[in-house]
Amino acid sequence: MPNTVEMLAALAAFPTISADSNEALIRFAAQAITQAGGRIENLAGSVKGKFNLMASFGPVAGAGIVLSGHSDVVPVAGQNWHSAPFSLTEREGRLHARGASDMKGFLAAMLTAAARCEVAKLTRPLHLIFSYDEEIGCVGVRDLLARLAAERFVAQGVIIGEPTEGRVITGHKGKIAGCLCCRGRAAHSANPALGCNAIMLAADMLSEMRALQTELMQGPRDDAYPFPFTSLHAGRIKGGVALNIVPDACEIEFELRHLAGTDTDALLARLRAAGARIGAASNGGTVTLEVTNHYPGLETPRGAAITQIALAAAGRDETGKIGFGTEAGLFAESLGLETVICGPGSIDRAHKADEYVTRDELAACDAFLDRIIATLT
Repeated sequence: MPNTVEMLAALAAFPTISADSNEALIRFAAQAITQAGGRIENLAGSVKGKFNLMASFGPVAGAGIVLSGHSDVVPVAGQNWHSAPFSLTEREGRLHARGASDMKGFLAAMLTAAARCEVAKLTRPLHLIFSYDEEIGCVGVRDLLARLAAERFVAQGVIIGEPTEGRVITGHKGKIAGCLCCRGRAAHSANPALGCNAIMLAADMLSEMRALQTELMQGPRDDAYPFPFTSLHAGRIKGGVALNIVPDACEIEFELRHLAGTDTDALLARLRAAGARIGAASNGGTVTLEVTNHYPGLETPRGAAITQIALAAAGRDETGKIGFGTEAGLFAESLGLETVICGPGSIDRAHKADEYVTRDELAACDAFLDRIIATLT
């Protein structure tokens, strides 16, 4: 079995951008796991060419530990890389490649840790999970989780290896993404009263969103997050065909990143009601809200068994929370499993040109996973 740096080089060479297939990487990982003595379940996803992979080591029964990560990466188009993004390149102790931090470094460490463990000494199972299409809204792992829920899968806990600089993370916000779809009526701009301007409807909705965000900032807060409130964000807007045409369509793509305990149904109802009011006051326009993606937040107690195991293995006393979303909340919600996040690298390096992880970070992750696995013997 290669060491973790060598394994990362092999995994980084697979260009598993979310738009493309991850099958070649999954087949490679399955072969490495089989050689290490693991049992393989290769699970085709609901998208052609996409696969989840679940592997287990040790006893068939018992509440073991799950190590999990996503196999997909974000695109590199338009980024100014100083080396080939799908070839691991070392410069000044930094290992550069797309996915080095997010999160093939952890996948590589999972594979080498499983190979190092003495399978015969495991008294509870070790499970490894590779998912697909996390980067486009935690989509692919849902196929696997639905199957595991139907099989009444049990485990002591789950560790998701997103890049946290080795910190043990017990919380992140949930996310709802959607479209505020504004529809009007086209007309010549020389006589705009004959039409209904969808861009103006969108402008009114943006005012409603701004007012709601101000209200949210007077409500519940969690200072563990860089932005301690539930946030409502307009990320993209598109509408109009030509300057001299009253636009009949305009769409606002938005996201709601919410704290634990937030009544998101009530917030969406507020936006829908605002849209209905704005549409009714217009010259025949409508504003509708469509949810395009959502995933739950994470809120794992410090006293949870998996939290304590991870803190001991990481040699740390404090837990933290992160601003970005992960699959962790889905594991907790779908399977009822206590879940934490801990992995090598930094999210601040992810999704950028020259993304990297360091040798020292990978070595620390190796030691962390060895201690995690030791709790199963």
